[in-house]
Amino acid sequence: MRVLTLSTLFPDATRPNFGVFVEQQTLSLAAHPNVDLRVVAPIGLPPWPLSRHAHYHALAALPRQEQWRGLRVERPRFATLPGTSGRFHAAALTRALRPVLDCLRDDFAFDVIDASFFFPDGPAAVALGRRYGVPVSIKARGADIHHWGRAPATAAQVRLAGQAADGLLAVSGAMRDDMAALGLPASRIRVHHTGVDLDRFAPGDRATLKRDLGVTGSLVVSVGALIPRKGHDVVTEALADLPHVTLAIAGEGPERARLERLIAERSLEQRVRLLGSVPHADLPRLLAAADATALASTSEGLANAWIESLACGTPIVIPDAGGAPEVVTDAAAGHIVARTPAAFADALRSLLTDPPAPTDTRRHAERFTWAANTTALHDHLAALVARAASTSSQPTPSLT
Repeated sequence: MRVLTLSTLFPDATRPNFGVFVEQQTLSLAAHPNVDLRVVAPIGLPPWPLSRHAHYHALAALPRQEQWRGLRVERPRFATLPGTSGRFHAAALTRALRPVLDCLRDDFAFDVIDASFFFPDGPAAVALGRRYGVPVSIKARGADIHHWGRAPATAAQVRLAGQAADGLLAVSGAMRDDMAALGLPASRIRVHHTGVDLDRFAPGDRATLKRDLGVTGSLVVSVGALIPRKGHDVVTEALADLPHVTLAIAGEGPERARLERLIAERSLEQRVRLLGSVPHADLPRLLAAADATALASTSEGLANAWIESLACGTPIVIPDAGGAPEVVTDAAAGHIVARTPAAFADALRSLLTDPPAPTDTRRHAERFTWAANTTALHDHLAALVARAASTSSQPTPSLT
């Protein structure tokens, strides 16, 4: 089966942590003995002169084609117009991809398009699937549905793409329900959980790992971009009620300055560390060192950070967001709480006072393997290809 994976959420040399879970899913599928796979990872750039901004300039300088961890990756550019709320992203992406895929099909006649992010990838994938006569699958992960699927400028595009796709994937049962509530066909939505590398993400000697980090006492970790949705301010506020506890926040983003002000206002400079963007390869040691992971997101699909923490034997404290109840099924996994500093402080205090055994916590991650993820994705895509082949082989009804 020849698979074209389309994803605007995919790592590159300037953003090695960007979409690492899409990268891992793709690498695992590409290793399947019955799969030949190519990746198209488009890069959105605003028109000149905005594209000369340092951030975009680095993206524009990336190669248009490269070998990335053994995968052949195409990186075409498409125009993103500031101030349009994404209204034209999908159309621009579709136009940019036509010549790229026309050329690609000369030596790689893909059987199916696997869109690994819903917007703008999904609408573009549907249009291109029709162009080439191949089935299309679209996966929903979180903000691609919770933001783009509800924003006035893009909601209709998301809904129409979901209704037209041959198959749909959701990272959790809660995400599946959210998709159905938007008008996407529930019968076509399959829950497809993320995976975790259980060899890399594993419990360690917590005391030694904390000592290596220069931490004495208890350590709480929060992992995620510094954006309002991730709720790092809630966890920071909670720390004011937890003396002798250190909080390490791994992530970068536009909320950094506001968090720095909050930390100063609460006199927490000695106990809250903003680590910046931490390479994914370094996360296992950080998570294994922690006594708990806390993430106060307003919305999630099923956060990889949750599963990676559990795999390290570190319980989590999270709100009832997305697939949280599918992950935290008993106290060994942690607590689901209200999204308030007081509730987070109470739950963290409970875990730090009476921690579960790391082996008991880890068991909650053991069903989230990349092998299971790959098998489910392969079977899903293969069924779409088989169904399309069966439909195309049906005789055309006579008009006489």
